[in-house]
Amino acid sequence: MTPASRTRSLASAGVAAVLLGVLGFLVTRDRSPLDAFDVNGRRLEDWADDSSLLVDVLRVIEVSFGTIGMTVLTVLLALALVVRRQRWAAVLAVVVMVATSAATSGLKVWLGRDRPTWQDTLGLHESFSFPSGHASSTAAFGAILVMLLVLFVRRTNLRRTGIAVVVAWWLLVCVDRVLLGRHFPSDVIAGSLLGVGIFLVTLALIDPRPRSIAAKADPLPQVYASQRRLAVILNPVKVEDVGQFRSIVASMARESGWSEPTWQYTTVEDPGTGMAERAAVAGADLVMVCGGDGTVREVCAELAGTGIPVGIIPAGTGNLLARNLGIPLYLRSAIDVALNGQDRAIDLVDVGGDGIEDTHFMVMAGMGFDAAIMEGVNEDIKKKIGWVAYVLSGLRSLMFPPMKVEIQIDDDEPTVHRARTVVVGNVGSLQAGMPLLPDAAIDDGLLDVVILHPKKFLSWIPLAVRVLRRSPTVDELIDRRTGARVRIKASADTPRQLDGDSIGVGRELWMECVHGRLLVRVPR
Repeated sequence: MTPASRTRSLASAGVAAVLLGVLGFLVTRDRSPLDAFDVNGRRLEDWADDSSLLVDVLRVIEVSFGTIGMTVLTVLLALALVVRRQRWAAVLAVVVMVATSAATSGLKVWLGRDRPTWQDTLGLHESFSFPSGHASSTAAFGAILVMLLVLFVRRTNLRRTGIAVVVAWWLLVCVDRVLLGRHFPSDVIAGSLLGVGIFLVTLALIDPRPRSIAAKADPLPQVYASQRRLAVILNPVKVEDVGQFRSIVASMARESGWSEPTWQYTTVEDPGTGMAERAAVAGADLVMVCGGDGTVREVCAELAGTGIPVGIIPAGTGNLLARNLGIPLYLRSAIDVALNGQDRAIDLVDVGGDGIEDTHFMVMAGMGFDAAIMEGVNEDIKKKIGWVAYVLSGLRSLMFPPMKVEIQIDDDEPTVHRARTVVVGNVGSLQAGMPLLPDAAIDDGLLDVVILHPKKFLSWIPLAVRVLRRSPTVDELIDRRTGARVRIKASADTPRQLDGDSIGVGRELWMECVHGRLLVRVPR
């Protein structure tokens, strides 16, 4: 965190502490200012008693988000963050929740406020009342979730929806405590102030963002001397604040010893090819590209064979190449990898077909069901809900009609198949991390082909199970082939896609893997 943001966090925590202190004084020394306010808790509890169904729901909420429930949620969140290599965020979450629990228990004993006399008799609470443990733990946990949403969710609509859900959950638990009569309203307010205050203090002390890989790593040896000239190609519609993004890149570049970056923006007419060519001609030592899979594909194809490494900043919906290369999706971490990572030579795939100009792809090509999904995605919905748009399109396309295809691998004799989709991949994992091609490698000089033919609607279930289990079994449901050159010819016009972008219908695709053609920056 910057000194300014740390100061703001501590100042906000100080305000919360002052308000909590005032409440604590009033409830233990002279409660008369709060009597009129807290007595409303009795009216609310009496109102809730009139509905047995409401009381049952309130008791479920009480048990679900009590000490045991919140402990389970904290452990699950911490494990999820560790698995996603967000270790400092996991540390912050654990410290906040443990400190909140300890502070809540200590204040209860110190201030010793009795429970309301009108609380629900079932599961009667006899411990002290101020502050509410449910309110403090949910407020702290909610603050952690909001922080994670702000840090790691790029889409504004998804982030706002997530924050709204978190706030609604916190309010629900707070209202539950009052409606059951377990706490005075002032207890709930105090608990919320305590949880948020501890979160803010911890946030000032522990930066949850991933650490730079260059902070402790030894410098990589330079094969040749360079002026460390940096060029950045940006799809401006993929970042919320272009000015802020430019400031972050420039600052991190200076810290890592790179020159002031030159900037170029993609357009509808030129999604990256011309910008990559100009960067190469200008003598860039590193080209950083920020955008979706389409932008990345265009820039990588133009820089293939130049020896200029490409740093990928994933900012799209699928980000398939970045995911398969282990490049983090968090912007700062991806920028750090681009500036300080190591170079890796990966394969590029030449592709052509009827009705399309010869081009390239980095991740995959497909004909049939998978291409119908890409073709059926509503772009407006995709902008609002991201990858969920692919799920909706997939459900509509599940029974895409089977097609007759002829497939030729290298110089072998062509074989004829019935299939709902044929996917040719340069990597192992496709959308949503699906390991459709578990043996594929992006630098082995080979293409992996999978032919899927679920005959019935329910046949998708065993197919999905076998894919997720990475089953090596080959039959008419799932067939696999491998080769450096692949040609697919369908008997009728069929949807086609490259790297998740629809390229229209056609009957043929041919592909050839060009081994080690492109240098990309990957984590050390």
